[in-house]
Amino acid sequence: MDNYTFSVNSFDAGKRLDKFIAENIPDVTRSSVVNLIESDNVLVNGKKQNKNYKLRINDIVSVIIPEPIEYEAKAENIPLDIVYEDSDLLVVNKPKGMVVHPAAGNYEGTLVNALLYHCKDDLSGINGVMRPGIVHRIDKNTSGLLIVAKNDKAHKHLAEQIKEHSFTREYEAVVWGNIKDDTGTVNAPIGRHPIDRKKMTVTERNSKNAVTHFEVLERLNGYTYIKCRLETGRTHQIRVHMAYLGHPVSGDDVYGVKKEKVNFEGQCLHARKIGFIHPSSGEYMEFTSPLPEYFTKWLNTLRNR
Repeated sequence: MDNYTFSVNSFDAGKRLDKFIAENIPDVTRSSVVNLIESDNVLVNGKKQNKNYKLRINDIVSVIIPEPIEYEAKAENIPLDIVYEDSDLLVVNKPKGMVVHPAAGNYEGTLVNALLYHCKDDLSGINGVMRPGIVHRIDKNTSGLLIVAKNDKAHKHLAEQIKEHSFTREYEAVVWGNIKDDTGTVNAPIGRHPIDRKKMTVTERNSKNAVTHFEVLERLNGYTYIKCRLETGRTHQIRVHMAYLGHPVSGDDVYGVKKEKVNFEGQCLHARKIGFIHPSSGEYMEFTSPLPEYFTKWLNTLRNR
């Protein structure tokens, strides 16, 4: 448990309580500060205040950061759509709506919970007890193919292919508007949004190189059906890059068009193809996944308009 006490000076007077704490305690996010405030671990002059409280000169701010709760993902008997499996790895077709690994607010019902039941102890331990076997991720509301490593050797081999951009990852998506060019490349760095920490954005500040190649498959009524190939694998990469072009993924409730009306939850984005060199045999392997029902229904709806 860590304890912090601050006396507010003239420079910090007028700042919001949550902003002040996030600026003065290292490695604490704005969202975790809000949790601390709401759980009575933050006092101003010995009294509880809300996150919007404006600080005054000589206010005494006390912060208690509790010890982290130890958590280990538990096995759950959840059906898996396994496309391929051997002693080194699995290729899984993840449904839309399933979280890949446990995290705050999602400790059950994840892909990892299902993998622990199916694979028992045969999962790589490189990413720890919360993300065993997970080499790469796809978003909760993105469907499609994901590779899982059963041992550390396979995990390292596959992770190196991703790092060297020799790992094939192709997605298909329906995006808002009519993309002018038949093919193109978005080469724009991605980093955390400076205000909304849950979002990513194209930025030069504290960012990483991000490259997405796209190809138009079909032009629809006010939408475009595209294929995307990832050269890099940043968080929300396709969603951020397409929004950056002015063509956000259809149904995206974070980066998309607010007025859009769709009959499915989350973005119309599917990890269609995955390809890699097998860590033991050295053979190149490639797998494809059929478009899920929500995706084909939306395509047909747009075609019939």
